[in-house]
Amino acid sequence: MIKGAIFDFDGTLVDSMFIWDSFGEDYLRTLGKEPKENLTETFKTFTLEQAAEYYRKNYGVTLSVEEIVDGVNEMVAKLYRTKVTLKDGVREFLEALKSQGVKMCVATVTDRPIVEDVLVSLGIRDFFTEIFTCAEVGYNKETPHIYRVALEALGAKKDETVVFEDALYALITAKKDGFKVAAVYDRHERNQTQMKENGDYYITHFKTAQI
Repeated sequence: MIKGAIFDFDGTLVDSMFIWDSFGEDYLRTLGKEPKENLTETFKTFTLEQAAEYYRKNYGVTLSVEEIVDGVNEMVAKLYRTKVTLKDGVREFLEALKSQGVKMCVATVTDRPIVEDVLVSLGIRDFFTEIFTCAEVGYNKETPHIYRVALEALGAKKDETVVFEDALYALITAKKDGFKVAAVYDRHERNQTQMKENGDYYITHFKTAQI
């Protein structure tokens, strides 16, 4: 019986990873600059602030980090408002956890305004006591800091808490720090064999998930 659950946002709770497939290149082109690389791959573990610094250092973008982040958020927020949906079975799964008294929160790379808006519009905001973002805690998911902060807020023990992630690197970060981890299938993560191997649970569909 678990007592705490920490959910990633993109690709875990909501079907939104398609938005990030080309955002790095798309935003750069709005500034009149042509990408020299696959920026989506480069930015895979970056916060938006880190991506903004990369634009400034490697592409000569003269906007401030704050201006770049605001620009990217404005661009992607429009897509989130109109295109993003819950992954199948998420609402029912959250209701089941809530009925069992499990405390839940969100830990995400995506900036808070977008996450708040989407969770509210999709009707699941009330399931979560807190939302934690990498930008706010000051660390990306290559370190376990955000999971530790979330755990403290939940007031649960680590061995009674499950971290739900769809990205292998984040799953491994939580796993190495001693959390139980649930590997959530998303088509954008190519390393599904490793997801299965590293997950304490492997979720292909929330309607049939058992934790």
